[in-house]
Amino acid sequence: MSVFERLGCRPIINASGKMTALGASAVEDDVAQALADAARDYVEISELLVKAGRVIAEATGTPDGLPTTGAAAAIVLGVAGVIAGEDLDRIEAIPGPVEGPREIILQKGQSVNFGASIEQMIRIGGGVPVEVGQANHVEAAHVEGAIGPNTAALLYVKSHHAVQKGMASLEEMVEIARRHDLPMLVDAAAEEDFGQYFRRGADLVFCSGGKALNGPTSGFLCGRADLVAAARAQYAGVGRPMKVGKEAVLGLCTALQGYHDRPDRSEEQRVQMEDLCARLNRVDGLTAAVAADEAGRAIYRARIAIDPAVYGLDALEATRRLQEGSPAVFVRDHYANTGVIMIDPRPLRPGQVDAIGDAIVALADKENQS
Repeated sequence: MSVFERLGCRPIINASGKMTALGASAVEDDVAQALADAARDYVEISELLVKAGRVIAEATGTPDGLPTTGAAAAIVLGVAGVIAGEDLDRIEAIPGPVEGPREIILQKGQSVNFGASIEQMIRIGGGVPVEVGQANHVEAAHVEGAIGPNTAALLYVKSHHAVQKGMASLEEMVEIARRHDLPMLVDAAAEEDFGQYFRRGADLVFCSGGKALNGPTSGFLCGRADLVAAARAQYAGVGRPMKVGKEAVLGLCTALQGYHDRPDRSEEQRVQMEDLCARLNRVDGLTAAVAADEAGRAIYRARIAIDPAVYGLDALEATRRLQEGSPAVFVRDHYANTGVIMIDPRPLRPGQVDAIGDAIVALADKENQS
């Protein structure tokens, strides 16, 4: 029985991905030990944040870093830092209005909801979000035309939630930011190469520690030393209710220190999904194939199209029933309304691929017997 079952929670199989709603990641033994060790000792938090920033900097190839409770908190602290700097009066005024530039420009197709609105994170940080262009079409001219005396920064969102075509590229955004002497911010919460956006011209990058990194529930920002210092100063203001604990910081550092040496399991996972698809294609009403990640990461998921007239259930109902099973199976249901569910292999533990196949086949058998 798991620690969560002892509290009365249902056992689950996470086939959805590194999702915050499902606890993001199950950490490796060294990270778990670091969490336990940190919980049993003391440290001056202000010093820990600086030392951890050096670990983040080394792992990402950036000048400095800052641990946070998650990528959303990193956005808040980063935006607040851009607006308030290290001025205590301005820090204490956030998120209320302060004098000076507060507008954060982002492309309409990248104004996403990741479980909460990214625009709300901007507002919590004292910013005023300004969407430009259309949901499926943004040109550099849209971005440039929105820049004025109240512009504080540009924000680029790299996410599977965002529109993947028709947007101004990061390179175009960086060029515009440089031309107007504005900070270029990048939300790269679920990305795997944490340093690439700084190398491509970003000034401040927001990342999750609990997704691709496979660390504890945490996040971090990295980039220009002055902007990181300003973000760190926000822990005396808006960052106080989202302060990161010593356990998460040490776990995050441990995961970062081992990140470049961890094995690449993408090919193994692709084969697992091919085998699952072959099994499911023998079930009437199911058409399964391996699909590459829509955001370009090395992730290979099983894409399962459900014909309700043959399978007996539509994708939405199948998703609901899988979640009601024991153990509950949470599939990736972003496209369930179009008749498609997906299986993400990254969070799965040994034996769970077969358990997922059994659950999906059992639904069809149950319907055929009814």
